Amino acid sequence: MSNLSSQHLFQLDYGEKIEHEIENVLAAFEKMKFDTGQYSKRWLAIKLLEKDEDILERIQTIKGGTEVIAFAADRAQQIESILGDDMDLLTADRRYGFINGIVRKSLQRPLIDRITLTDRIDDIVTHKWLGLPFFFTIMYVMFRLVIDVSSPFLDWTDAVINGPIAHLFSFLLDLLQAPAWMHSLVIDGIVAGVGGVLVFVPGLLILYFFLALLEDSGYMSRAAFVMDRFMRVVGLHGKSFIPMILGFGCAVPAVYATRTIASRRDRILTALLVPLMSCSARLPVYVVFGLAFFGSHAGTVIWAMYALGILVAMLAGMVFTKTLLKPDSTSAFVLELPPYRQPALKSVLIHMWENTREFIRKAGTVIFAASVIMWLLLNLPWGVTNQRDSYFGKVSGVISPIFAPLGFGNWQTSGALVTGFIAKEIVVSTMSLIYTGNESATPTEPTTFSEDMIEIGYGFVNASINSGKILVSILPGVNLIPENAQAEDTALSVALRGEFTPLSATALLVFVLLYVPCVATLGAIKHEFGNSWAVTSAVYQTAIAWVAAFLVYQGGKLLGFG
Repeated sequence: MSNLSSQHLFQLDYGEKIEHEIENVLAAFEKMKFDTGQYSKRWLAIKLLEKDEDILERIQTIKGGTEVIAFAADRAQQIESILGDDMDLLTADRRYGFINGIVRKSLQRPLIDRITLTDRIDDIVTHKWLGLPFFFTIMYVMFRLVIDVSSPFLDWTDAVINGPIAHLFSFLLDLLQAPAWMHSLVIDGIVAGVGGVLVFVPGLLILYFFLALLEDSGYMSRAAFVMDRFMRVVGLHGKSFIPMILGFGCAVPAVYATRTIASRRDRILTALLVPLMSCSARLPVYVVFGLAFFGSHAGTVIWAMYALGILVAMLAGMVFTKTLLKPDSTSAFVLELPPYRQPALKSVLIHMWENTREFIRKAGTVIFAASVIMWLLLNLPWGVTNQRDSYFGKVSGVISPIFAPLGFGNWQTSGALVTGFIAKEIVVSTMSLIYTGNESATPTEPTTFSEDMIEIGYGFVNASINSGKILVSILPGVNLIPENAQAEDTALSVALRGEFTPLSATALLVFVLLYVPCVATLGAIKHEFGNSWAVTSAVYQTAIAWVAAFLVYQGGKLLGFG
């Protein structure tokens, strides 16, 4: 009876090629006289081909185990090169296929359409070849909308801050008979510094709105799934791309999000790559230079910065994988793909506001303090008439030769990049303070409170109408924007055109994208992985940034773009 049972024992067929390799491993057992002990020979052969970590660890302790493991690994590599996928995924696919066949034959389902709308969409957005181009197309459209739709509100915010708000503070200071230095501190320092960053709040609101739409709709999980094959090139898997997506908002929570990754090596590598993603703090720098030098192509330039960050992260990951952080093991990427759903407007608006509120909070604290300190450094020794002779100007002048080969070797830019170590938004705040801080000294026509309120209301309505026209004009065959319509120049944009060329501006954007993470991000890396990895992050990113900006600027000059 037992012989009859063993003859009819079920054995799953894994297909001709895999079955052939299983037989090869079984033959190796016999040839090497390897004792499988308590394990079924066929089961053990399959587990060795799958590189099951637990089984490999146990077999290594058995006599002849190392040789058997090496042989099975060689046969697994052979079959993976033929079938184009990992061995564990190939065997799992055969098992689930068999289970699905049993279910189909034994379970009677109601006559409904089994191919859902989610399945139809996923056939495109998670396609082996179409998924990645679709992801970058989505990102491109999103950033074009962020820049184009928000630009009228950016102009309106700039006009409000440098108009009615500056007038209000000036009136209050005159009413209090404040001394000249106090007037300069408030108007030239705080309003110019903090206001120079708050100008970009409309763009951030729209950015977070679209990111919330993508997340609530269920697409973000698909983006991680699509990037899995891409991420494996650098020894990671799609799960590492989730913190990198979070890095588009802020790198600090993205670094802490690496805790969901099982391998410490993968966590460290992901944390080193996260700061290369363009966080929202870099967006003001992109916007001000994009609109100043690239006009209607600003959205494309900003999208290119985001795409370049991902590309450089992949290249850096490949280097780390072959040097400091060699892979210790491989694992399958399992991720639940939720069904697509209509985003709840309330949830989207809450997500949008909470993230933007954090940016505004930083403007009211960190950037406020930095603006005050910057004003002091630009006016010390007390009574200095030329900012170049101030403490800030002298220190910035010492380091400016480092940036000269990159196309932006003036002391103003050098100093602004140094302050960007505190927070990347401060780069714009510092430039605004240096280039436009003294504009308040120019006499302006006095206005009444009611006139300012009318100007604010009229400007907002006008910005809303123009933004709506731009949004509608995205539709094919519709163009509500006049040919000669251009966004209004801000004072900072005009000043920057006198210091930069489009080529040097591009080199600066590349440098800002890649150079040392802000102090908060380095603090998060230190907290999670230690001081040495935080230093590694700061050094390698700054080195990459310098080399990349050098290649952009010098290469552009050689090609005649200077």
